[in-house]
Amino acid sequence: MCGIAGIIHRGGTAEIGREMTSMLQSLKHRGPDSAGFAVYGLPRSGEFIMRFKVAEQEDMAKGFDILRQVKERREEVDSRIRSMAGEILEAEEVTEYAFRYRVKYDGDTRRFTDFLEDVDGVEIMSLGRGLELIKDLGDATQVSEQYHLGQFMGTHAIGHVRMATESDVDIRSAHPYWAYPFQDVSLVHNGQLTNYWSKRREFERRGLRFVSDCDSELIAVYLADKLSDGFDLEDAMNRSVEDLDGVFTYVVATAECLGMAKDVMAAKPMVLYEGEDCIVLASEEVAIRSIFPHEIETFDPYEGEVRVWRN
Repeated sequence: MCGIAGIIHRGGTAEIGREMTSMLQSLKHRGPDSAGFAVYGLPRSGEFIMRFKVAEQEDMAKGFDILRQVKERREEVDSRIRSMAGEILEAEEVTEYAFRYRVKYDGDTRRFTDFLEDVDGVEIMSLGRGLELIKDLGDATQVSEQYHLGQFMGTHAIGHVRMATESDVDIRSAHPYWAYPFQDVSLVHNGQLTNYWSKRREFERRGLRFVSDCDSELIAVYLADKLSDGFDLEDAMNRSVEDLDGVFTYVVATAECLGMAKDVMAAKPMVLYEGEDCIVLASEEVAIRSIFPHEIETFDPYEGEVRVWRN
């Protein structure tokens, strides 16, 4: 019983970090194990933001040895970026195990990601011109404060609170998922896919990357694969409703768009508010009311419905 949320502002930026924190905190009862954010700032020409981790939160209790490993892994990441003719413009240690880099790099981002993740223990959470993906153990307020998201200004965001049912309670299994290798595609999901393993094996035989055993990651990989074949986002999402079996509602974001899709049984909840300048959606209306305390009209999407909004 996880909780998902999304918000997009048209024609300008807003405090989406604060808004998403409020929405996710109101959904805490749906998922106390972890919280995650995919926030979109204004893209910078010629550079991207990379969020990555070199250990899990629980690893840090292991003492001096893990601290040494963290230092060595980060130094190796720095060395590999330079060896690929990349330039680290800004490097921030957000936690002892999670980092935010602003990097200038003009080469192939898939090759870049694969080369860095070849370092033992390194996982790139996101790579994007506008996207920054943050997830960790704890509720939304804890994660937001830990990663300084309260003042994040941007155009749109998606978020997730997780109740672990079929995979581990760790950062790797938390949402959102970055749709590797696309720089600015992220996804959150509530539900269960019954054809997860058959689809995953199909993608893995073609060399596509998975970092968890969470079925939600499959949807991100599926959409990335369709986008790489030339589909636009809405067409890819419509195909997903046909090809993925199970009960699911998901929200996906790109650099310019926010989209949602429901399976044909519509068993997983979703509530929508569409204003002239802002669209908000969440698993429960209480999340929308957390940022719109005045009276608004909301509605539930139909079964099998796909919607996409642009900023």
